[in-house]
Amino acid sequence: MTDTLRIALIRGDGIGVDVADATLAIVDRVVASTGLAPLVYDAINAGAGYFKDTGQDIEPDGEKRAGDADSIFLGAIGLPSVRHGDGTEISPHLRLRDRFQLYAGVRPVKAYPNAPQRLADPRAAGIDMIILRESTEGLFYSAAAHGRSDIRGDDEVRDTLRITRATTEKLHHFGFRLARRRKARGRPGLLTCVDKANVFASMAFFRKIFDEIAPQYTDVETGYNYVDAQALNLIRNPWDYDVMVMENMFGDILSDLAGGLVGGMGMAACAEIGDAHGLFQPAHGSAPDIMGQDKANPLAAILSGALMLDYLAEKTGNNAYADAALAIEDAVQSGFEQNRLRPMEFGGDMGTRAVTREILDLLEG
Repeated sequence: MTDTLRIALIRGDGIGVDVADATLAIVDRVVASTGLAPLVYDAINAGAGYFKDTGQDIEPDGEKRAGDADSIFLGAIGLPSVRHGDGTEISPHLRLRDRFQLYAGVRPVKAYPNAPQRLADPRAAGIDMIILRESTEGLFYSAAAHGRSDIRGDDEVRDTLRITRATTEKLHHFGFRLARRRKARGRPGLLTCVDKANVFASMAFFRKIFDEIAPQYTDVETGYNYVDAQALNLIRNPWDYDVMVMENMFGDILSDLAGGLVGGMGMAACAEIGDAHGLFQPAHGSAPDIMGQDKANPLAAILSGALMLDYLAEKTGNNAYADAALAIEDAVQSGFEQNRLRPMEFGGDMGTRAVTREILDLLEG
């Protein structure tokens, strides 16, 4: 047994509710089977629906409670019909990233057998990479949620792309350590710096810091790509990449592109990690048109739950959480290998509850 950990739970909007509940069922099962103390959840109201009802995007004390928790789990946020007066989305999760400096956005991209693959080349079956995007700076530094845009009447708007040494150093160290851990598990251990250093001084600075840090990790192979070339190569030869580190907006675009290669956003897990806090969520939207209809693919959320358990293992020093995370990953892998996971998103016959039950059965097996 170990000390009880508290998870701030933001179910959010649309299918966020459905996939968050599916994830909790899986996480609670593996935590119990590993002999760990049950996780305690602190449910926090936030999102577009809450904003519509109250005029606030999160409970008055919600941000503090999220910061006090051992981890944050988020379902999904946003409704197409609910916007701020300027037309931008309700985005309290972007403010949480900024407040808690969750600089390392980890987006795993993995091909599973019997799941859709968009590339005809048989090597696409071996896609297994991570897009690591800086999550507090870059162009998202000026996201509307932060109120940092330079709005000059109705004639001009200027958004700042910000790269700082302090944050970029932490991001690159995170990337090298991640590549090193993956190398120890049999992956190539290649870290590719993705930028636009040939055009922007900010991106040249980003690459300069990468080059300064690289000599501290001589066991990690390095590579470089301009972001436009990287987009091309994610279609042409994605199996050659392992970990890619990049600015926020570049990562936002390339992670969706990469997700499309391995089935869609229903498989897109996400971790947002800082020095003292971690937030975990599926990277897909809220899809309110199918909320409560038992149609959503919960696997992105469930795999995000596994990322959360890995984070708790590192945070607490208790490897039992890592064992629990691995149990989830193995169950998903086995489920696809045996064709026991057939989400409706992929044209299959299994809704949210059926996929969740199958994962629970695989965990028992």
